[in-house]
Amino acid sequence: MNIIDSLKWRYAVKKFDSEKQLSEAQINTLKEAFNLTATSYGLQPLKLVVIKNKEVQKELMSLSWNQAQILDASHVLVICIPKNYTSLEVENYFNLVQKIRNTPSETLKPFKDFLTADIEKKTQDELTLWNKNQAYIALGNLMTVCAVERIDACPMEGFIPEKYDEILNLTAQNLQSVLVLPVGFRADDCYMKDLTKVRKDLTETVVEIL
Repeated sequence: MNIIDSLKWRYAVKKFDSEKQLSEAQINTLKEAFNLTATSYGLQPLKLVVIKNKEVQKELMSLSWNQAQILDASHVLVICIPKNYTSLEVENYFNLVQKIRNTPSETLKPFKDFLTADIEKKTQDELTLWNKNQAYIALGNLMTVCAVERIDACPMEGFIPEKYDEILNLTAQNLQSVLVLPVGFRADDCYMKDLTKVRKDLTETVVEIL
């Protein structure tokens, strides 16, 4: 199927088949897709927590307004950002650039200095908002890849981040949860499964300047 057919196929699954599990290859595809997601300046201020543990999923469900998808999904993906973000991330990034591309320091220095100064002048609240925006890019990318790979998903903001951080020991890793994406396979009796997708006409959502 082409990409449009795949996007028409996908929907936010309301009921997963709890007996069906993603293969290791499918999970690895999602991990790679996450790692390849575009981020501002390529800094990748994101981490992905991959959960396949029914006891943990049950505990998280109670912190997600009891949405059953958390428990019934094959895996639960949690997109996280740093709790405290500093210009050290720029230093680490350019060290990686040099390692991979063997780019001379003097070539990288102007851009490195610019990014360092830009981050150091921002407040932590501004940096958190900036990094959250990157998390939404990653979520969109993961959802598209899921559609292409015929993996069902249900993007969620409806959870208690502070409690997730506690259960998953994220604070100790300087992380905070931002978005949740249960993934798996739709149940045969999911009431949304066969409903026609509702979208505005293209003329209402696209502005063309010719």
